Amino acid sequence: MPNNKCKNRGNKNKEVTMTPSNEKDTPIQDYEDDDIEEMQEADLKKLIRTLRSSQKQILELHKALMDKIENLSRENEILRRNQNETKQLVQQETVIVTEVKNSIDQMKNTIESLTNRMGEAEERISDLEEREQERIQSDQRKEEEIRNLKHIVRNLQDTIKKTNIRVLGVPEGMEREKGLEGLFSEILAENFPGLEKDREILVQEAHRTPNKHDQKRSSPRHVVIKLSTVKHKEKILKCAREKRQITFRGSPIRLTADFSSETLQARREWRDIAQVLREKNCQPRILYPAKLSFVNEGEIKTFHNKQKLKEFVATRPALQQMLKDVLHTETQKHGHQYERR
Repeated sequence: MPNNKCKNRGNKNKEVTMTPSNEKDTPIQDYEDDDIEEMQEADLKKLIRTLRSSQKQILELHKALMDKIENLSRENEILRRNQNETKQLVQQETVIVTEVKNSIDQMKNTIESLTNRMGEAEERISDLEEREQERIQSDQRKEEEIRNLKHIVRNLQDTIKKTNIRVLGVPEGMEREKGLEGLFSEILAENFPGLEKDREILVQEAHRTPNKHDQKRSSPRHVVIKLSTVKHKEKILKCAREKRQITFRGSPIRLTADFSSETLQARREWRDIAQVLREKNCQPRILYPAKLSFVNEGEIKTFHNKQKLKEFVATRPALQQMLKDVLHTETQKHGHQYERR
């Protein structure tokens, strides 16, 4: 029996001795208590190391697993929070979308209302524009009628005054001796002896204008002489132009045709231009009622207004050079008058 035991121990020792030397590759074997008791000290130490190594691995695996679980827990918490935040965002977005839809609906209603109001306003504006256009056309017709009426009145006044001669410079009160008719006869006798003897020259009427004398007026009122015919008036004025210097008892006076105030103003507007043309020997004349006539390149040209004159001057370089200063001055005057208006 002892031999068998030793033999068995030897076999067991041999089995233990046959265990691979690589501890990491050696699986943990199940040992019974009797087997452990029979192990040699070296084998036992090796087994203990193997167990400790396995325990360490298990602890590391456990720690890694716990870390993994903790990470998963944190990720799960983050996911949960993200889900909550996402839900809140979705809810907020839903609220915002709802508010935007409501705002869009309100804007649509407002735009529709504004569109309707704009349509009504455009219709009213269109009606007002039509009325304004009608008013403008009516005002233009009225202005045209007023211009025509003024022109008719002007022509009537000029027709009535067509035989009149206006005497400027006769002192106030001189007519007390002989009357205005007598003064006119004296003027003719002093300046045109031949005409004074012409029995056909008849004075139909004589008066001063304005009718009422203003004591503050520095110059004497004009004397208006109404003759029987236009021919006699033109004859006297022609003699006055030829003599140039007309006097009454030695004092200078002037004889001019009598016109309406509008015609006089129109004739005055030709004065500067006529003066320049006279200096250039163009023989200017202001014809009835307010037309400018002068000689250009051997031809007599007549103009009713300055616009026609400017158009003609633009085609004549020499004449344009001659009148450029006076026409430029006239343009500036009209510009200042327009600004004041």
